Amino acid sequence: MIEDEPKLASAVKGGLEGDDYTVVVVHSGEEGFFLLCREAFDLIILDVMLPGRDGFEILGAVRQQRIPIPVLLLTARDGIEDRVQGLDAGADDYLTKPFAFPELLARVRALLRRGTQERPFRKKLADLEIDFGLCSVSRAGQTIELTTREYELLAYLFSNVGRVVSREMIAREIWKEVARQTPLDNVLDVHLTRLRRKIDGPFEKKLLHTVRGLGLVLRDGD
Repeated sequence: MIEDEPKLASAVKGGLEGDDYTVVVVHSGEEGFFLLCREAFDLIILDVMLPGRDGFEILGAVRQQRIPIPVLLLTARDGIEDRVQGLDAGADDYLTKPFAFPELLARVRALLRRGTQERPFRKKLADLEIDFGLCSVSRAGQTIELTTREYELLAYLFSNVGRVVSREMIAREIWKEVARQTPLDNVLDVHLTRLRRKIDGPFEKKLLHTVRGLGLVLRDGD
């Protein structure tokens, strides 16, 4: 459960554990995404209005990385446009606050009955491998530790293997920024430098290439 209201999170956790579920609670989107990338869960209960990265952004990242897990949005945003946005972003169900706990419990049971239809899958380029189910990366059999943003960058590049990706595309898809801003360019440079150092630095063959004036490309070859 990713929820920034401690009292609500505690109440839901207590109620679900009383029905024999095991519940892990975190209070920020960033912390939740880190956890999802490192442990396997059966269901996410996700608040929308979170500090830092909001629930829609976390949901988008989960679906982009193809983490095969049902998501129940639990939020005070009860407008039709909010529901549509949540469901279109990949939520499996949407429950507004305030809510009756028996209804939440029924929705949890329904989502868990569906199970996960997708199996985690992997992609490989040369000896670089990414596991979208576990959010893990390795090269030549060696595990590579990445931050959340570095992982998102690499996953996006993997989804566009062989194609040049511009800074504008990265800013829009990863940072959700539609306008080029110098501070963001600096942030991009830092993350890309660190990512390049981790996946290419120790290895003779380089996979992340800069195409001058256009952007970046992940490919096996010069």
